[in-house]
Amino acid sequence: MSLQEILQRAYQDNWATGHFNISTLEQMRVICRVCQELKSPAIIGTSEGERKYIGLLEAVAMRDALRREFNIPIFINADHSKSVESAKAAVDAGYDSIHIDLSAESFDDNVKGTAEVVEYAKHKSKISVEGELGYLRGESKIQKEKIEVRPEDLTRPEEARAFCHRTGVDRFAPVVGNIHGISLEEPALDIDRVKAIRHLLPESVTLVLHGGSGIPAEQMRSAIKAGIANIHVNTDLRVAFAGGLREALEAHPDEIASYKLFPEAEEVMAKVIEQKLKLFGSVNRL
Repeated sequence: MSLQEILQRAYQDNWATGHFNISTLEQMRVICRVCQELKSPAIIGTSEGERKYIGLLEAVAMRDALRREFNIPIFINADHSKSVESAKAAVDAGYDSIHIDLSAESFDDNVKGTAEVVEYAKHKSKISVEGELGYLRGESKIQKEKIEVRPEDLTRPEEARAFCHRTGVDRFAPVVGNIHGISLEEPALDIDRVKAIRHLLPESVTLVLHGGSGIPAEQMRSAIKAGIANIHVNTDLRVAFAGGLREALEAHPDEIASYKLFPEAEEVMAKVIEQKLKLFGSVNRL
């Protein structure tokens, strides 16, 4: 089953897949383990910084090994590729999915670059391509100040339709009040905007929500009901893993074997993943 087929099922049946970012094998394995236990697809993201650290070929090799180990659908996405060259490199390395994020460019330049990546990816079978439109503020960390989402940041439904028509993307990431990271104040999603965008897009294009870490559960459920089929989570996992590792180091100050310290961090992270998958309705979908 391809990633696109899974996302279409999620959209049609009103649930969402989780998309979880990683920077180590340990993190990737625990995501796959929880997904196997809960019978959920595993979608793994690596940002440009994360895949620079891991290595493109290494990330793909980890995916292949974990597919054999866990025997569930596991997909790896090149998250927030900020240039056409970066996106093409991930295609060439064997990624299942490409997120080309040229949202900082003009509308026309965004369309041009995204369409180029879509065309390039078509030469590789079953690669799903995601585009983004709007200004998504913040970064994947705990923010020290309030992040204000301005009206001009938000994705306009008519522009979203034109963007998807001209680029041919499989997935579309709008800005609807979401931010990256965890802000001092909870985000306020514009659910009516999600509905309007969903109404104007082709059925074949699935909606993606970035910044899933700081969004309250009720808003998340409303977004899924409005048509969101894929939700990105990164900061919550970073906080969980780092917190669990700090606890392990404090509890075992003389321990120097990292493989004896990581399991405690992994278990804290596993609980967050389980909570997210249950919230998204992604349990028992295999």
